[in-house]
Amino acid sequence: MVDQSHPAHPHRQTKIVADQLARTAGHVSSIKRMVEEGRPCPEVLIQLAAVRAAIDRAAKLVLEDHVESCLRGAATNGMADEEWERLKRALDSFIR
Repeated sequence: MVDQSHPAHPHRQTKIVADQLARTAGHVSSIKRMVEEGRPCPEVLIQLAAVRAAIDRAAKLVLEDHVESCLRGAATNGMADEEWERLKRALDSFIR
């Protein structure tokens, strides 16, 4: 879902995040094959933990970009409070 009150704009780490998510998607496909092949649960769990860590790294990059560009820009435009609330809602959804 696109937040229309927060227009799309370039972020410094977009390509890095996209590449990392593409690798993660490939990793998830590999884990699916492991499950279908009946590989041992501990092996599957180790790979799932690796995917979770990769997603967390991608989220950290998105958050860094948001702070660097969106929050800084909002502060310059007098919209810091709005942007801060938007960030808190996003973090609440992510951390659940």
